[in-house]
Amino acid sequence: MSEAYIVGAVRTPVGRRSGGLSGAHPADLGAHVLRELMYRADADPSAVEDVIFGCVDTIGPQAGDVARTCWLAAGLPEEVPGVTIDRQCGSSQQALHFAAQGVLSGTNDLVVAGGVQNMSMIPISSAMLAGRPLGHETPFSGSKGWAQRYGTQEVSQFAGAELIAERWGVSREEMERYAYESHRRALHAIDAGHFGREIAPFEGVAVDEGPRRDTTRERMAALRPLTDGGRLTAALASQISDGAAALLVASPRAVREHGLTPRARVHHLSARGDDPIMMLSAPIPATVHALGVTGLSIGDFDAIEINEAFASVVLAWMRETGADPAKVNPNGGAIALGHPLGATGAVLAVKLLHELERTGGRYGLLTMCEGGGQANVTIIERLATPGPESP
Repeated sequence: MSEAYIVGAVRTPVGRRSGGLSGAHPADLGAHVLRELMYRADADPSAVEDVIFGCVDTIGPQAGDVARTCWLAAGLPEEVPGVTIDRQCGSSQQALHFAAQGVLSGTNDLVVAGGVQNMSMIPISSAMLAGRPLGHETPFSGSKGWAQRYGTQEVSQFAGAELIAERWGVSREEMERYAYESHRRALHAIDAGHFGREIAPFEGVAVDEGPRRDTTRERMAALRPLTDGGRLTAALASQISDGAAALLVASPRAVREHGLTPRARVHHLSARGDDPIMMLSAPIPATVHALGVTGLSIGDFDAIEINEAFASVVLAWMRETGADPAKVNPNGGAIALGHPLGATGAVLAVKLLHELERTGGRYGLLTMCEGGGQANVTIIERLATPGPESP
């Protein structure tokens, strides 16, 4: 079997709702990172065999196979095809998996993976994310098979996050401490320039817009819960965001023929499912599965990215895996930096690679909860630390 190398990785800043990226057409956001990816990797775009992008809610300007639209909007070769996939929040992480699997199988030599999402322009349309109970315009309405298996109980991220907090005994105070730390780490990373190499500024926006410098524990404590009697508040959930990211995956042959620099090796790819009602707990069994397959332990990882959909998700995952909190989302997570749905997996993969390069770490792990009670796990191994990338 061949190897799959990551030879390029870039992202836009993550814009906050109604912020600096909110008026950008999704195709232009995606086009921006695609142009930068090709330029920074010094790769021949005509050699790319496919462009695989994640996107959720592919309606309006995100409809019509936005991966293909982004590539063409970037002015890149028409002969290169594109495909858009939806595994909910893990869409662009799955795009990376499909790209790497194409290379590992020997089917492809050079593939782009990424994602794009403008949540300011296209609000979340799924009633599942809006917290409505089954039978009220959800994707499950009218399914006899679903009702027979899961009944008519509420199916939403909010309900799932509350169930996790209850099952693992995660208090609101503990989640507020975690959320505050996410903002603190994100602001430190921004001020220290940790994201500088990975970001391609877009139309005057050069830094992530989500972190709040005025956030305090006292302000968090004053917020009302999202549900009556619940523990979760808006401060303990990921932010609505806009952004795009892309990675270039290459085979050993492509590396040789095109003079590319392997920055990381894709060490492991997998996806697992769990209870769709709890919905957000799947990163736990998915991580256990990945560690069992690879023989690695959680202590072998120098950096870990787990999407902060809700604070309860990450805290429950850390309790079950025993991960070192210092290595988990070391530069803050989605509570502070935002969660542009279909782009988040690629954004986190870009962040993970650059953090390993910045610190000299070897192994990195990426996982996130996804709609339907699913989770992907990606493990990468850093191979080289390239020089400064062009802005």
